Amino acid sequence: MSYPYFGVEGYQPAYRRGLATIAETHRRRLAGLIGRRLTRAWLLWDRERDEWFADAPVLLEFDGEQVEVQHHKFDELSLTWNTVDPGGPVQFETFDLCWRSDAAAVLSGLQGQSVRQVSLLEWRGRDMAGGMVAVHLVFDGGQVTVYNALDENGLSFDDPQAEYAWHRIG
Repeated sequence: MSYPYFGVEGYQPAYRRGLATIAETHRRRLAGLIGRRLTRAWLLWDRERDEWFADAPVLLEFDGEQVEVQHHKFDELSLTWNTVDPGGPVQFETFDLCWRSDAAAVLSGLQGQSVRQVSLLEWRGRDMAGGMVAVHLVFDGGQVTVYNALDENGLSFDDPQAEYAWHRIG
């Protein structure tokens, strides 16, 4: 059996660039997250290094709808829906990886909370990441931004930086 993307069965990133393209493709489904509870948030974990494997998608489950967020290069974003089973095997030759829903305490603390706002954030900084799009979710008692950390995912639980232009969804 072949697992093409870091050993994650079923995952095929669908990278897009630019706010308009990403919003056009995913606006309806992102807006549909408003009012849903975050039931689980999964990160791929490197057991040998005991750290988050940030090259893999961040999985966010909302009452039966799962969005898979993956950043690539400086400005590519893949949002896929319901394609990864975090209970399934991860078979990658180079790393010993597994899915964990308890890997980031702040992210785990958002589980059970409802989404109040969804935004796409467009980076307006004067650097090579200009135009990068991040996904920002506001919950009852917190927030998370999944952003491009230079060819991998990054997570922030603080207010987004001033260099982001906000584009509220829904």
